Amino acid sequence: MAFTGMSEHDLRVRTNELIAYHSHISGRMTAERTSLESALIPVSAYIVVAAAEAWYRHPEMLATIDAALDAGTLGAAGRRPGSQINAVYLWSTANIYLVGRKLITAFGLAADDLRPTATMLDFWERAALGYRADGHRQAWDADFTLRPYDTDTIDTLLAGVRPLKDDDERAAIKRWNATVMSYLFLLYFDTRVGTGDSGPYPLPDGRVLLVRDFYRLGVSDFWWSDVADGVPYSYLTAALVLDGVKLAVNDWGTSITDPEDYLDHLVGFGLFTTDTPDRSLKPVDPVETDDILAEVRSTQKRLYRSIAAMSRDEKIACGAYVYFTFPRPLAEAAGVADELDWTVPRDTLGPMYGMMSQVEGGNLPPDLSEDYYLPLA
Repeated sequence: MAFTGMSEHDLRVRTNELIAYHSHISGRMTAERTSLESALIPVSAYIVVAAAEAWYRHPEMLATIDAALDAGTLGAAGRRPGSQINAVYLWSTANIYLVGRKLITAFGLAADDLRPTATMLDFWERAALGYRADGHRQAWDADFTLRPYDTDTIDTLLAGVRPLKDDDERAAIKRWNATVMSYLFLLYFDTRVGTGDSGPYPLPDGRVLLVRDFYRLGVSDFWWSDVADGVPYSYLTAALVLDGVKLAVNDWGTSITDPEDYLDHLVGFGLFTTDTPDRSLKPVDPVETDDILAEVRSTQKRLYRSIAAMSRDEKIACGAYVYFTFPRPLAEAAGVADELDWTVPRDTLGPMYGMMSQVEGGNLPPDLSEDYYLPLA
């Protein structure tokens, strides 16, 4: 760990610097976020449960991961298509813990100890720097650029891009993209982390490349994904060439475009999978896109019916698992995922869970005149 040998005072100062860094950025990002709640899924309740579980358990889990393979090396391992060691998973690894800290300490349920928070934020910083490899920790610090993929990867993607012939083809790709993103939004329990954008990658002709990864479309460790056994690919990566679009990407892996209807300016498209033995990119034949679309639509209907039939507690368990397992790709890369207990809820079971499971979301943004995360005393 980077803070080995630091005095208690210096460690506290450094940790409070990182808390303040996240407080400033995450408070503003959260203020711009749309409503979390849906009629189908108790999003706020499962986030609270996951955050509390992360506060109790993630420091020890990340220490185990770090001991197996250091955080900087693990961050660098995410610099390839198909990896969920990505911007939003790294952001979430730090911030879901900090939300848990905010909740637990606000109610006086536990002491606000230095070491667990120092462990989390030190790990996050080293992993984030390794992932970006440009001296910045987040897209926020780099004018909302996120370019983890090297020149060879970009060249491979561009080699598989085909120019679009007409508006009908463009409209078909827009439908395909919207359907797959909607399906993953539901699969990840009303959260957008099933997709991850990166860019902008400027092209010599003045156009720009947006890379969009789609993660775990098929059967996975999400036990509710058993309805997805017919989806032909688990991991897809799309290369989208845009003309006349200003593109930025935030730390949630979400594109911010001017104009907003960026896909109306799509001039080239390529689709790839990393469902390969070495996780390298393999082009997907364009004739397959219709079959993928049909299967995703069918699966989404089955998934909706399955989720609708769940009890509230079952839905909370699924959503909390999505959020609690943000560090799991790091553990998998370190080879220790099977050594760790990903069961959730676990440490919050009892009266605490009873209280948190009834939380309902609201639309009030945070007060930016106050610290989003308080410093260590």
